Amino acid sequence: MFDFEFSIYMFAFEVHNYKLQINPKLTSEIEHPKSEIKMTRLSVNINKIATLRNSRGGNNPNLIQVAKDCERFGAQGITVHPRPDERHIRYNDVFELKKIVTTEFNIEGNCQEQKFIDLVLANKPEQVTLVPDVLGQITSNHGWDTIANQQYLKDIIAVFKAAGIRVSIFVDPDPKMVEAAATTGTDRIELYTEAYAHQYHQGKEAAIAPYIKSTQIAQKNGLGINAGHDLDLHNLKYFAKNIPGLDEVSIGHALISDALYYGLENTIQMYLRQLTV
Repeated sequence: MFDFEFSIYMFAFEVHNYKLQINPKLTSEIEHPKSEIKMTRLSVNINKIATLRNSRGGNNPNLIQVAKDCERFGAQGITVHPRPDERHIRYNDVFELKKIVTTEFNIEGNCQEQKFIDLVLANKPEQVTLVPDVLGQITSNHGWDTIANQQYLKDIIAVFKAAGIRVSIFVDPDPKMVEAAATTGTDRIELYTEAYAHQYHQGKEAAIAPYIKSTQIAQKNGLGINAGHDLDLHNLKYFAKNIPGLDEVSIGHALISDALYYGLENTIQMYLRQLTV
C-alpha cells in the first residue's frame, strides 16, 4: 500500500513540476505577446462538464466555477452548445455563464430552433456559431449546405448581426460551400475538422489539403476562420501551423478527456502551447 501511495505522490509531483516548467514561458507569451507570434484563441467547450454534472443531479462539478477556472488557466473563450433536450448545457446555464465569462462567450447550436434564437438574442454573446443539427443529434457531424440554404442563412445571420453579435457558420472544407458562405453575410466560418482528425495519422499532408484550400477561398472573400471537432494534442499543432490566420479553435471532448489525466490547468496550458506556431 505504501509503494502504491508513494507512486501516486511521485506522479503528481512530476506533473506539477512539468506544469511549473511550461507555465512561465507560456504566461509571458500570453500577457506580453511578441509581435511575431500569432496566437490562435482557444475556446474551451464545457458541454462535457455539464454532462457529468447532469449524470448525478445536483451541481457537482460546478459548471460556473469550471468556466471561471478555464479562463483563469489561460483559455481565451468559453463555448457552449445547448440542445433542445438540455442533456448537457441547460438553457439556464447560458444565462448564468453570461454573467461571469470575461473573455469571449461563444454559443453554438441549431438556429432552426426558435428557442435557440431567443436564447442567443437574450444573452448577446460575443459570437454565435450556427450549426445545422437535427433534433436528437448526438454531436455535430456536418456543415451547412450554404448553396441550398443561402437565403435562410442570409436572413438568420442578419437577425444576429443586427443585435451586434459576431456570426460564424459551420461548414465542411468544400470550396463550393465556402464560396457560398461568403455571400451569406457571415463574419466567419468554422471549419468542421472531423475528416482532418480521422485522416491525420494516415497522411497529414493529404488530410490538411482541403482545409488549406478552403481557408484561402474564405480569406480571399474576407471571412475569418474558426475550426473545431476532434482536434486534440496530437493533431492541433500541425493544423494551426498550416492554416495561417486561424482565429479560433473550439475544443471540448478531447480537452476534458485529457484533463482527467493531466489536470485541467495543465491541459489548457498544453493546448495553448500547440497553438503557438
